[in-house]
Amino acid sequence: MSLGRRVSVVIPARDDAELLELCLRALARQTVAPAEVIVVDNGSTDSTAAVAAAHGARVLTEPTVGIWAAAATGYDAARAPVIARLDADSLPRPEWVASIAAALDRSPHAAAVTGWGVFEDLPRLLGVPTAAIYLGAYYLLGYAAAARCPLWGSNMALRRVVWHEVRDRVHRTEREVHDDMDLGLALGPHRIVAADPRLVVGVSARSLRGTAQMGRRFQRAFRTLSLNWASMPPWQRWSRRFRNLGRHPAPRGPHHGEL
Repeated sequence: MSLGRRVSVVIPARDDAELLELCLRALARQTVAPAEVIVVDNGSTDSTAAVAAAHGARVLTEPTVGIWAAAATGYDAARAPVIARLDADSLPRPEWVASIAAALDRSPHAAAVTGWGVFEDLPRLLGVPTAAIYLGAYYLLGYAAAARCPLWGSNMALRRVVWHEVRDRVHRTEREVHDDMDLGLALGPHRIVAADPRLVVGVSARSLRGTAQMGRRFQRAFRTLSLNWASMPPWQRWSRRFRNLGRHPAPRGPHHGEL
């Protein structure tokens, strides 16, 4: 199976037609085309769905407003063995799809892979170090919280079989959570998440603008952690992580062997 035929790209979007247009143009320039591009329209009032359809994306509608509800709808519908995730403001490099599949090939025991980003709408001298600080802090604190590498929703992928193993453990009905952090915590400390710095996308710095926006992001982070730590606090995660050192269980399920 060719690299691209193994990757479904899921993009949840709400009232993001302008940025989605740029994202889909970037996907059209991939050196290896994905098996499908799924855009989940999350109750948009603008032309998000029309833009997606014009670019040949498979358009799904999720009327329940919330990033988790939209993302989960896309993951459930994905057909390829690998589910890659972008946000509407992500700008993947031309080799992104090929790199997703190659990264999982290099890490056959990994359940998922996550990458890096740069802020495209900031001056380069400011955007690169700001992204390094922002994502560096996210990965460092996320690692401490999950007892292994977290996932970053603007640039990540997981095996479809793994999604079907954990889909009932995520908090898809919760609006005020970070879906990528929640998914990473739902994977548990025994599954491997590979961090690959070769997976790079451009993103908007809009998540950093305004104290209200930043405050909401912190509130979502605390909510996400509290929900997941209620079932497995961090010290238990680290204990299980240490007990599983050296063990590399392959993803299980009916589709094992597809990738």
